[in-house]
Amino acid sequence: MALVLPVSDVVKTVIDGLNNVVWNWPSVLPMLVVLLVGTGIVTTFRLGWVQVREFWHGLRILKGDYDDPEHEGDLSHFQALSTALSATIGIGNIAGVATAIHYGGPGALFWMWVTAVFGMALKYTECTLAQRYRVISPKGEASGGPMYYIEKGLGKKWKPLAVAFACFAVISSFGSGNSVQSFTVADQFRQDMHVPTWLTGLVLSMLVALVILGGIKRIGKVTSKLVPFMCVLYVLGGLVVLLLDYREILPTFQLIFSSAFQPAAKMGGFAGGGFVFMLTWGVKRGLFSNESGQGSAPIAHASAKTDKPVREGMVAMIGPFIDTLVVCTITGLVILVTGVWNQKQAQVLPVNAQSALTAIADGAVVHKNGVVRPEDLASGALTVKDGRPVDFHLVRNHGTMDDLRILVGGREIIGFSPRLFSGTLTIPKGEAGNVAAAVFTAPAGTVVPAARMWVKGRALQNGSPLTSWAFKRGLGKLAGNRGNFLVTLAVFLFALSTAISWSYYGDRSIQYLLGDRAILPYRLAFCVMNFLGAIYSLEMVWTFGDTALGLMTFPNLLAILLLTGKVKKMTKEYIANDRFPPKGR
Repeated sequence: MALVLPVSDVVKTVIDGLNNVVWNWPSVLPMLVVLLVGTGIVTTFRLGWVQVREFWHGLRILKGDYDDPEHEGDLSHFQALSTALSATIGIGNIAGVATAIHYGGPGALFWMWVTAVFGMALKYTECTLAQRYRVISPKGEASGGPMYYIEKGLGKKWKPLAVAFACFAVISSFGSGNSVQSFTVADQFRQDMHVPTWLTGLVLSMLVALVILGGIKRIGKVTSKLVPFMCVLYVLGGLVVLLLDYREILPTFQLIFSSAFQPAAKMGGFAGGGFVFMLTWGVKRGLFSNESGQGSAPIAHASAKTDKPVREGMVAMIGPFIDTLVVCTITGLVILVTGVWNQKQAQVLPVNAQSALTAIADGAVVHKNGVVRPEDLASGALTVKDGRPVDFHLVRNHGTMDDLRILVGGREIIGFSPRLFSGTLTIPKGEAGNVAAAVFTAPAGTVVPAARMWVKGRALQNGSPLTSWAFKRGLGKLAGNRGNFLVTLAVFLFALSTAISWSYYGDRSIQYLLGDRAILPYRLAFCVMNFLGAIYSLEMVWTFGDTALGLMTFPNLLAILLLTGKVKKMTKEYIANDRFPPKGR
C-alpha cells in the first residue's frame, strides 16, 4: 500500500492560486504563454535566425573541434550539454508529452514544436549571457546563470530581480526538477510492478544523494555517460513502433496539424477544450520539456570550458532540437499512432490519494476541459452492490471509468485475489467526491480498512502510464508484450539524471543567495523532497512544478529582452573573428 501524507488545504490553495496567475491569467491568452512565444520570436528575428544559420557550426563545437583544456571552467562542451540535457530530457519527454496530449489533444504537439523552434534562439541567448557574465571562484569553479547576468549585465539596481530568480530557481529545483521526477518513477513502478511508492522514493532519493554530494564534476561524468545511452535506447524503441505502424504516420501528422488551430471535438476521452486551452498545454509542456527561456540550462552551460561565450550558446541551442523536436516528437507520435491517447485501459487501482479517484452523482458528466462541477460531486452514503456502484460513478484522469467494480482484497502485491464488495461507501462532509477519504462499510456494519479496498475498470491514462501503454501496444508481440518496460527503464534513467542536474541548478542558486555554507543543507533537503514527491498525488506534484517553473521564467525573459542587443553584437564579432578554430587545432 502506498504511503500518502496529508496535504494542508492552505498549501494546496496557495499553489493552485499561484498556478492560476502564472498559467491562466488573463483567461483570453495566458500572460506567460505570450511572453514565452513572444520573446522567442523577438530573439529569433533580432539574431537573424541564428538557430538555423549556425546549427551545423554548433554541432562542430559539440564534437570537440574547439575544445581547449586550458580554458577556464569545469566541463567540456559535450559534458555541459549532457548535464543540461540530462535536466531537460526527462519526465517532460515521457510524461509531459502524454499530459499535453491528454489535456490538449494532438494539436498540443504542434505547439510544443513551435515552442522548441523559437526556444532554440532563447536557449542560445541565455546560455551565451551565462558564459559572458559567469564568475570563476579562487578554486577555479564556475558559477553562472540568470542571477549573474541580471545583476552584472543590467546593473546593480536590478539585483532584486536577480535574487527573485535565484529564489524561484531553488523552489523550482524542488518541484519540476525533483518531486515531479520521483513521482513519475514511483507511479510507473507501481503501475507496472506493484512496487509501493514510498519504497521507490526511498531508493531513488538515496541514488540521487550518492551522486550530488560529489559536486558538479561527478555530476558531469555521470550525465555524459547516462544521457547518450538513455536517449539512443528510447529513440530506437520509438522508431521501431513507428516502423511497425508506418501506415499511420502520415494520417497522424495530418491529425496534428488539423488539430493545431481547430482542436479535435473529442480529446482525451472528454468533451474537448478550446484553442487557448490546447495552446497553453502545448506551450506549458514544451517549456517543461526543453526549459527554453526558463533560465535553468544557463547554469550548467556557464560551467563549460571556453573563452568564447558565443560558442557555448551555439552548443546550447542544440538542446531544444534534441529534446523536443526529436525525443518529444517520438513520444507524441507513438502515443497517437497506436491510438491510445483517447482510449481507456483496463486496470486495478488501490483506493488512495495517488489513484486520484473522484466520485460523481449518477447521471453527472465530465464537462469541457475535463472539469467536474462542484454540484456534481457525490457525498454521503453511496451504495455498492456486488461490486457495482448503484448511485454514483468514478472519474479518473478526466473521464468516467467503464465496467467499474469495487473490490476488497489483500495488500498491494502481485497475485492477490480480491472479491466483489457490497455495502456502502461514505464520503465525509467537506470531502465531496474524494474517494480516498471514504469509509467503506460491509452490510453487517463492519468497517473495511481503506488499505484493503480496490477499484477495477477501464480508465483513461495520463502521464507516463499513457506512454507506457502506447509502447506496450506498439511493440506488441515483438517485445513479448513487455514494451512498457522500455518506458519504465527510460522513466527511471530520465528522472534520475534530471534530478541530479537540477540539484546543481539549485545549489548554484542557493550559493548565490546565501553562500557556500548553504550548499550542503540544500542538497540534503533536495534528497528529502525527492522522497516526498514520490508519495504525493499527480495533480499536486505537477501543479507545484508548473507554478515554480513559471515563476522563475518571468525575470529571465525580461533579462533576455533587455540584453538581446548585447548578444547580437557578440554574435557578429564572433562570426567575423572567431568562427574558425586556430590553425593546428
